[in-house]
Amino acid sequence: MSCLFLGVIRRQGCVGASVGVRSLASIPSLPPAVAEFVKGAVEECKPSGVHVVTGTPEETANILAGLEKDGMVKRLPKYENCWLARTDPKDVARVESKTVIVTKSQRDTIPIPAGGVKSQLGSWMSESDWQKAREERFPGCMSGRTMYVIPFSMGPVGSTLSKYGVQVTDSPYVVASMGIMTRMGTPVLNKLAEGVEFVRCQHSVGRPLPLRAPLVNSWPCNPDKVLISHLPDSRKIMSFGSGYGGNSLLGKKCFALRIASRIAKDEGWLAEHMLILGITNPQGVKRYVAAAFPSACGKTNLAMMKPALPGWKVECVGDDIAWMKFDSQGKLRAINPENGFFGVAPGTSDKTNPYAMATIAKNTVFTNVGETSDGGVWWEGLNPPPAGVTLTDWHGKTWKHGSSTPCAHPNSRFCAPAAQCPIIDPQWESEEGVPIDAIIFGGRRPEGVPLVYESFNWQHGVFVGAAMRSEATAAAEHQGKVIMHDPFAMRPFFGYNFGDYLAHWLSMESRKAPTHLPKIFHVNWFRKDPASGAFLWPGFGENARVLEWIFKRCGREREDEAAKKSIVGWLPENGAIDTKDLGSKVDMGALFDVPKAFWQKETKELRAYFTQQVGADLPAQVEAELKALEDRVHN
Repeated sequence: MSCLFLGVIRRQGCVGASVGVRSLASIPSLPPAVAEFVKGAVEECKPSGVHVVTGTPEETANILAGLEKDGMVKRLPKYENCWLARTDPKDVARVESKTVIVTKSQRDTIPIPAGGVKSQLGSWMSESDWQKAREERFPGCMSGRTMYVIPFSMGPVGSTLSKYGVQVTDSPYVVASMGIMTRMGTPVLNKLAEGVEFVRCQHSVGRPLPLRAPLVNSWPCNPDKVLISHLPDSRKIMSFGSGYGGNSLLGKKCFALRIASRIAKDEGWLAEHMLILGITNPQGVKRYVAAAFPSACGKTNLAMMKPALPGWKVECVGDDIAWMKFDSQGKLRAINPENGFFGVAPGTSDKTNPYAMATIAKNTVFTNVGETSDGGVWWEGLNPPPAGVTLTDWHGKTWKHGSSTPCAHPNSRFCAPAAQCPIIDPQWESEEGVPIDAIIFGGRRPEGVPLVYESFNWQHGVFVGAAMRSEATAAAEHQGKVIMHDPFAMRPFFGYNFGDYLAHWLSMESRKAPTHLPKIFHVNWFRKDPASGAFLWPGFGENARVLEWIFKRCGREREDEAAKKSIVGWLPENGAIDTKDLGSKVDMGALFDVPKAFWQKETKELRAYFTQQVGADLPAQVEAELKALEDRVHN
């Protein structure tokens, strides 16, 4: 444990908060701005002690040992340094309804929806309502607990594309997870000592000691009071009541997307919900692409793809978030600001993602997965365990195949260091970022949308991103599958008004400096045969065939090279997608059919969505692209 303590952690509550504040202010290794932030948090939350996180292996081992002692995690003896956490069943996912952005004016956060419709593009809270909510939650919320101070970097320490944060939290589970997901500890503190700006992140599970009611699964949380709030103007995040990843690891969606998208708008770059991969052809030429997909569209599988095409190689830079900035030559360069993978476990297997399986074999924290009697983990999508090995579900109860409830929670997670990925890109920590040649948008569309198409130009590409939709299972089970709007796969993550976000993307074309814009594509691996309901495309490693066409189009000399014009964009010309060894059952004609009736309905639904949800904030260029598509589908 670090020597930077406030109070005596082992004997809780024996040093008063006021004494603590004085000692904290005098800790020489906390830079003044950090000390001031921590002092304010201590005065508000009243922890019994403060521990400044150094990020050493010894400290991490101590944190995990403490979690094990408290029953919050369990060691998994089958693997090296792997751990299992089971949460309170009421704390298992991001809570969109309790996730807010606080600004002076509502329109800074969301477009004002038409006719009293609820906005789907974010939740705004007024400053006065937020102040009241804060006062109902944070005062004294860490009583009896240690406050951990986590200095962290999003991106390689020292990169011009990186940003810094300091998170205070009363959850040691968060400390262990942030140590995987970010660069954390003393090197960052040294950087903060230079006076760099940082995002202030305050998190509490909201269960001060002594407890007033027993914990469920030894997991402290306060589900009735959950509030994840973002204050973009002052670069602050305050999260209360949840210990779950997306709500408590504040470097992730809260900072890396919601706050960073606003910083990016102010500074002229892009913070996006995108994977980054490098693809090398058999001749050794390499290109990098960024790709945005809504959940359940195989994002991590694509980021770690094993190409089915001989001689092609895919390497992973990141599976979730891309920060992209133009360099002095006008090339868009991207970093993965994260240091780990926080992936959905169910469905991950040696068949769907062998490289992810290799990544999570050691030094991994698993949350809400099933457990095997031989000290391992299990979830839906894996082969049944060998004879004699029994299963325990995520509630800690005995589980058998055929049970009506799942063994692993559908949103159960693995949290693993990115450096362990066998195909991590050699440039994944490059300080200048990797050069992006293509941006891919995608969604789960059972009908009407072709396997791949390229936008006509940058403006049309921004429209394609704005028009993204994907099949999702509705919250009310009886509704079955619905097609949801998820523009840029950012719907839950916009840090400011979506209309302004679109204008920001469009502005990249009119930068004063030299600019080489990436090409923009849309893919759909999920089209179905209307007769049988079976997928038309095999997906997974075969998606390399689509990436090959995208790769070629990035180096094209003529606009119509290997492509033909359609109502939606440039489609591959017949034979341009390599189908060798694909098997005769793949109907390429059906995959690239663009039915006018479908697209007439699609444009109608898009117009209704833009009118209701974006209204007066929709940029004229996006309106013009919608009008042009309407004209093409009706002529």
